[in-house]
Amino acid sequence: MSQTAELTLGGKSYELPVIEGSEAEKAVDISKLRGASGLITIDPGFKNTGSTQSAITFLDGEKGILRYRGYPIEQLAEKSNFIEVAYLLVHGELPTQEQLSAFEGSITEQNDIPEEVKTILEGFPKSAHPMGVLSAVISALTAFYPEALNPNPTKEEADKLINGLIGKLPTIISWAYKMAKGESTVAPSKEDDYCTNFLKVMFSKEGEDYKVDPVVVDALNTLLILHADHEQNCSTATVRVVGSSHASLYSAISAGVSALWGPLHGGANQAVIEMLEAIKEDGGDTKKYLAKAKDKNDPFRLMGFGHRVYKNFDPRARIIKKSCDEVLAALNINDPVLDIAKGLEQEALNDEYFKARNLYPNVDFYSGIIYRALGLDVELFTVMFALGRLPGWIAQWKEMREDNAPIGRPRQVYTGATERDYTEVSAR
Repeated sequence: MSQTAELTLGGKSYELPVIEGSEAEKAVDISKLRGASGLITIDPGFKNTGSTQSAITFLDGEKGILRYRGYPIEQLAEKSNFIEVAYLLVHGELPTQEQLSAFEGSITEQNDIPEEVKTILEGFPKSAHPMGVLSAVISALTAFYPEALNPNPTKEEADKLINGLIGKLPTIISWAYKMAKGESTVAPSKEDDYCTNFLKVMFSKEGEDYKVDPVVVDALNTLLILHADHEQNCSTATVRVVGSSHASLYSAISAGVSALWGPLHGGANQAVIEMLEAIKEDGGDTKKYLAKAKDKNDPFRLMGFGHRVYKNFDPRARIIKKSCDEVLAALNINDPVLDIAKGLEQEALNDEYFKARNLYPNVDFYSGIIYRALGLDVELFTVMFALGRLPGWIAQWKEMREDNAPIGRPRQVYTGATERDYTEVSAR
């Protein structure tokens, strides 16, 4: 039996249908409320508003659950790789071997970028933030692939566009990184797997036989899987809203990158390393900073602990901690900042104040440590987040377009001046 909710105002009642999702989530459908009553709802930040129905990602922050297309994140991180997970997100099911080979082949075949894009990359100042560069270059791809402007592509055309962007993004990121450092770029391989190829193009130097550590490849696969989607967050909602106008995929993803760039969204792992650097500069006393974090009158905040969505534990943190430990052991790096991170982690995990409040190290804490260990500049951490999130953004854009979603157009409650007459400048 379908349920309804009743809204009563001024003696008049309005009946609103209640929608139930496949995981028993319930929502009051207000889509026809304004037409029936003239009323709208107001929900700053859309914290309690469902903007869509989606079959891609299920997240339960209270229970620490994250699933892609029904598959627990723990199983995907252990048994899958990033490209297989990308296929799952974009196409809805895990691929057969034949489907996976074709998908990976199409991505690899399109992993180079036009020579003119390289010229665009060379035009940015070396001091440019890589997220700004990434957003601009992705948007510029529309000029080189105008077929992306077709609002009604065939399945084959859409697949080629999607696979091409997944293939090109590591090359754009790597080349922008190397150019900013004044280093020669390296052409992407047509033989290596996705993560190996990225590491080679990012870190190898011309004429050098760069050896990729398999432990690092596995860790990168895990990191990208954990970041691949996280339901209707700020950047994903941005991709959907921009895509709802039938702008190109490149335009929508470029907007998502810009939203992710904001320090309240994608910059958390960068903030972790900056915090650790500050602790190091102050002598490296982790006990002192744990005490500061517990002091309500102290402005210091412990970055990388707890999560605004996960109220019990972040399932991704448990997975990435193992990869973090493996990378640090395999690379045998002597870095005082990473030593501080390990010390802070151990002390916080054993501190009753943090345990009672579920202030556990989250995925941003561990991902920041891994990227630091790999030798990436801190400004690139959010770029790596974008690389991982790309399949999720694409899947959300694709679902929105296939569902014929209406153009995004929020309402507002006006709080400005009421009607008034214009006066001449001399009379003001």
